[in-house]
Amino acid sequence: MAQHSHAGQPARLSDLTNIPRLVSAYYLNKPDMSRPEQRVAFGTSGHRGSALHNAFTESHILAVTQALVEYRQQAGITGPLFVGMDTHALSESAFASAVEVLAANGVETRIQAGLGFTPTPVISHAILRHNAGKAGASKPAARADGVVITPSHNPPEDGGFKYNPPHGGPAEGEITKWVEDRANAILEAGLAGVKRMPFAEALNSPFVVEHDYVTPYVDDLKNVLDMDAIKNAGIKIGVDPLGGSGVAYWDVIAKTYDLDIEVVNYKVDPTFSFMTLDKDGKIRMDCSSPFAMAGLIALKDKFDIALGNDPDYDRHGIVT
Repeated sequence: MAQHSHAGQPARLSDLTNIPRLVSAYYLNKPDMSRPEQRVAFGTSGHRGSALHNAFTESHILAVTQALVEYRQQAGITGPLFVGMDTHALSESAFASAVEVLAANGVETRIQAGLGFTPTPVISHAILRHNAGKAGASKPAARADGVVITPSHNPPEDGGFKYNPPHGGPAEGEITKWVEDRANAILEAGLAGVKRMPFAEALNSPFVVEHDYVTPYVDDLKNVLDMDAIKNAGIKIGVDPLGGSGVAYWDVIAKTYDLDIEVVNYKVDPTFSFMTLDKDGKIRMDCSSPFAMAGLIALKDKFDIALGNDPDYDRHGIVT
């Protein structure tokens, strides 16, 4: 791929997504089921696409969520569903659509208090923490699973919806194929069979429960990392959250473990206007790309180590 003339340079106004137009497209556009690129298609555990191209619309999320409810029923998964979202513009809309369907179907749905953002690893942690020690019990408690609404490091115009079964990791192909096929059947039937209630009513229902995702995850870090060693080394750490779902976690981590962490940018902006352009000239929060990470690389002489993540925080970049 040829390098774009503005790769590694700050995004320009002409590079930014029109967010009102994007969100309008989510609600107004309908998929043409005769076109493969507009059907539900799961990649790594999830469906991704843009509302501007009729590939990620309200219809898609209503159908996928109803299909997921039906998969859970036939798989015997009756525990809570941990739901998180990242900071992409379409994540907010898709989150609301999913919650409307989950509540109407009587699924116990656990969401971040205050409708905050939740990283993918935090959802995985919540699933594993809930299910720990239950698989072999004589009377196993209801297993939990989870959903993260994110297109990962994809450009700002994209949306994504991915499923994590009770083992906490990405859903296997046989699961995603089942959900994909059922969702497309629902779309072909004009959303027949989709149960739904208004978002405000769903939030006030007994099925949607606010959950503290931050504290259990941060408190458990000491069980997998030697946080005292980091503290005692006196490492000066710089963090650019890159406008992602972990933005509220770093200060809690710093306070909990008395670490020298400086967050250099707290801004959450669905256009991701603070990014530098990737190799192909797109805004893409890919922390493996030196072009997208040019801003973080610029911090190398100010800190001993600098960190950045993609929007759903299952990838990281480190600069020393």
